[in-house]
Amino acid sequence: MRAHLGDQLVIESQKTGATRRDGEIVGLHHEDGTPPYDVRWSDTDEVTLVFPGPDAHVRHVEGQPGTTRGSSQPDTGEAEAGSAVAAPAETPNPGDIGRRLAVERRRRGLSREETARRARISPGYLAYLEEQPADPTVATLLSLADALGTTATALRGAGVDLPPGQGHALLHPQLRDLSPEECRRLLSSHGVGRIAVSTPDGHPAVVPVNYEVMEDAIVFRTAPDSVPAAAVGTEVAFEVDHVDEAMSQGWSVLAVGPANVVTEPDAVRGLAQRAHTEPWAGGAREMWVSIRPTRLTGRRITPAGQ
Repeated sequence: MRAHLGDQLVIESQKTGATRRDGEIVGLHHEDGTPPYDVRWSDTDEVTLVFPGPDAHVRHVEGQPGTTRGSSQPDTGEAEAGSAVAAPAETPNPGDIGRRLAVERRRRGLSREETARRARISPGYLAYLEEQPADPTVATLLSLADALGTTATALRGAGVDLPPGQGHALLHPQLRDLSPEECRRLLSSHGVGRIAVSTPDGHPAVVPVNYEVMEDAIVFRTAPDSVPAAAVGTEVAFEVDHVDEAMSQGWSVLAVGPANVVTEPDAVRGLAQRAHTEPWAGGAREMWVSIRPTRLTGRRITPAGQ
């Protein structure tokens, strides 16, 4: 019997031939894919070390060499003639889930080992998920989402073109104000925020910008003739939020304060060197704008009692 990470181990009833139990193979103990295996059982979501008996067989998943998705043919471990030559390592070809996993893990500064430990899977299986077009079970996806502080829906990319907040409201929601310390902590995670300005023609506008928090100031890059540049020399509102669609909860933070352009050359160089991301809008955006909040407020929606 030989298996790859992500394959299913199926235990059948010897009397009826029906599936008695199945689980996802999330850890290998031998490079050649022979038992034993770490298996996450579909009925309990628990991971156990398994030495398969005669009532077990491996069901390969799509993307593994020489297999087809959903194949229920038992892998007997019999090698064909000449198969002793090791197959070349697969070139990374991640699917959408793999790309989202890798991006989310790096964004949070986590190693594969730490992420795998949190999700209770092997680092090798996480590497396989990130590098190949894998289709993990719902249980594994939920564990990974929990380890990364996101949702399974987000990792699958479902609903990316829909505005957030279309799910059902909580049965007993609790809306509470956030302390200034909580607001600073949530705001300090760099990402995308929204700035509210009055444009030169007198119309209000709210636009998203990639931002950083450096030395208690919110900073972002833009172009001199852009809408966000209209913030310079005025008092503006800057908002960030997070919505968890699966749990119907989330938070928002609002910062209000004066915005000024950063002109000192050393300060500009320091901001550019410490920036985590480039502006998504692209193009020449070398004008740094700094907002120093004079008022910081926020609110969080959670189930009552949390």
